[in-house]
Amino acid sequence: MSERPNAWGDRGWGFSRHWISPLTLFLTRGRAYGLDRIPKEGGCVLAINHLNFADIPLVGALSPRNLNYVAKVELTGVPGFGKYLLWHGIIAVRRGESDRDAVRRMREAARAGRAVAIFIEGTRQKHGRPGTAQPGAAMVAIQENVPIVPVAVYGTQFFKFGNFKPCSYAVGEPFMLEGYAPGGKGYKEASKEIERRVNILFDWLAEVHAQGRPKGLVPPL
Repeated sequence: MSERPNAWGDRGWGFSRHWISPLTLFLTRGRAYGLDRIPKEGGCVLAINHLNFADIPLVGALSPRNLNYVAKVELTGVPGFGKYLLWHGIIAVRRGESDRDAVRRMREAARAGRAVAIFIEGTRQKHGRPGTAQPGAAMVAIQENVPIVPVAVYGTQFFKFGNFKPCSYAVGEPFMLEGYAPGGKGYKEASKEIERRVNILFDWLAEVHAQGRPKGLVPPL
């Protein structure tokens, strides 16, 4: 992917923020905590847990930055919808196999100062809480020396179209993966740290939802 002005999908985001974002927030009653922790500029990796397809528009609708999501390549083959996603600068990846082109594009995006959004488990978790973090987010952050921004989504595990279940996400403090060496062992160890932070945020959000989601709270970490 080249680095032309709209190569990363900003035009698509500009369009969707006028209608996808309001619709998403209406359907999910979306709320976010700690949005000011997302770096205003520069490359970073948002490491997000994944419970439901609604996670994608929910995080994007409230994010102060346009995101380059990493998504399974099968989505790009859906007639009409696939092109719409590509218009938003998604990075398609082949799950379950080595995809060097996708890794290259993730690294290019981070190097170009983009916010790369990666669902850490690699697939939706059907048991209702974050799963094991795969090495993708750590690999990009370590290789490009950019911060990880841990993000936990809660409530989407209960969401279905029309039930208006409240959905929220919490953003942790960005942190560098200093001290983790490039390579399989370093990526695995760093992924455990990412997973730990996302779980802390997730459990905090569960308590916030139990309290009725008061506004103005500051997430841990």
